[in-house]
Amino acid sequence: MRAVKIFCWAVLPFIAACSTVEVHTDYDAAVDFSHYKTYFWAKTPTTKNPLMADRIVAEIDGQLFAKGWRKVPEPQADAVIAAHVTSKEQEQINTMYNNVGPGGWYGPGFAGGWAGAGVATSTVSYFTIGTLLVDILDAKTKKGLWHATAEGTVSDDPQKNQKSVADGVAKMFQNFPPSIAVSKP
Repeated sequence: MRAVKIFCWAVLPFIAACSTVEVHTDYDAAVDFSHYKTYFWAKTPTTKNPLMADRIVAEIDGQLFAKGWRKVPEPQADAVIAAHVTSKEQEQINTMYNNVGPGGWYGPGFAGGWAGAGVATSTVSYFTIGTLLVDILDAKTKKGLWHATAEGTVSDDPQKNQKSVADGVAKMFQNFPPSIAVSKP
């Protein structure tokens, strides 16, 4: 029995009502990101719902624009953006114990009754975990510069997923571009 209805078309990497998006970023510490201000999309994410794929691209474009980057045709770009979406179904087993009958402590050192004669009820619920991967590469060398992932539970509500996309991408780009600490001699 499915306790949660799964919408496969909403293959997105983000949260349901009570969970949070887990974001991880990594970058090449030797790269001076001040040399990068333009980009083009080499690979946009593919989802079964093209509206959500477009929203992911729009959120990433918006974050990069806010950081002073702009989208240009491939030959003029400093950097390349590639994004990918994956998903996997998870199951969760929830067991509820209902101890029935008397029992407990009846004095020092004596536990009596039949407290163990309870009922355990287990239910299985299914949910989808989605992951968004975003890579930024040097346009000329194709060397990786920056990598980020956002992972969370996919909701069956497209509006919640849209909010999660916005929140997750914002969290990804919160400290972008990375600032390189200048070592003092």
